Amino acid sequence: MDATILLACVVTFLFILYMISPLLAPKQMDLMGMHVVITGGSFGIGFAVAKEAYQRGAHVTIIARKQGQLKEAKDTIESMDRRFSSQKVHSISLDITVADRVPAAIQEAIQHNGPIDVLVNCAGTATSATFDDTPIDEFHRLMDINYFGSVNVTKAAVAAMKDRKSGRIVFVSSQAGQVGMYGFSAYSATKFALRGLAEALEMELKPFNIPVTLIHPPDTDTPGFKEEEKNKPEITRTISQTAGLYSAEHVARVLLDDAQSGKFMSTIGIDGYMLGCINAGMSPVISMMEPLQQFFLMGILRSVGLCYRRYFDHIVRKGVARQQEVVAPVQEVKSR
Repeated sequence: MDATILLACVVTFLFILYMISPLLAPKQMDLMGMHVVITGGSFGIGFAVAKEAYQRGAHVTIIARKQGQLKEAKDTIESMDRRFSSQKVHSISLDITVADRVPAAIQEAIQHNGPIDVLVNCAGTATSATFDDTPIDEFHRLMDINYFGSVNVTKAAVAAMKDRKSGRIVFVSSQAGQVGMYGFSAYSATKFALRGLAEALEMELKPFNIPVTLIHPPDTDTPGFKEEEKNKPEITRTISQTAGLYSAEHVARVLLDDAQSGKFMSTIGIDGYMLGCINAGMSPVISMMEPLQQFFLMGILRSVGLCYRRYFDHIVRKGVARQQEVVAPVQEVKSR
């Protein structure tokens, strides 16, 4: 009898959580007629987001450095079927690391396509090399692009959003921004930094009805990823393959779905979900089901995560041992 009462209480509690969850969520945003600005919008994930936003009926502004790629991307998007006759695409050539040039670019976007409803900070780059093999200038370069670039653009756009008490801001991090990994000491640091920025900014902007979304894509089939693969350490490549390779179009759909719903932590795939639960910390939620799942699954997923880590350490030990076997004979010859 006591067990029946306890079960009934648990079921009732879960039902109440399920019913009140929608009350916590921001209002779902319809992109029809909205203005979406995407940095890094001329290729890769950013280009896929721009196309997806356009297909959902948004006016789109893409920002990138290279004018040739921008023009090609703009022409491609404009060749797609419009949702309505006045739907517009605008492109701006800009180096987002040059802070004093960013405000004018944001104003140009607003003049062409209206107030910014969604800002997607997608511009970024990656370097894969061990800590010892990464020049100190490369640490600064990655931080300038991946972190400060997002800061510059967001700072230029957020004041107008606060005045309107409306908007969405998205930061594109990485699974390497959830777990540090061999060969990504410089890159991971920039993506972890975005997590801190996004959480603090979300708390600041909540009173202004501006949700923040932080997405952690795994390896994504883009031109940038192909370029990164050319010089990636074999150990890093072996570890990263465990999470699989996703299309930029799939990442773009998840990103916009979660941004429209106002979800903070956006993840992709089973590994992404596991990392999201393990790294939830004090991050905000829009549904009581999220923390409930994390509460019941944390122990299991933490154990699974430790198994992954043990496997990764095994890969690193084997890889380093192979490297030493190659280096040792060379050093012996030189010593003679």
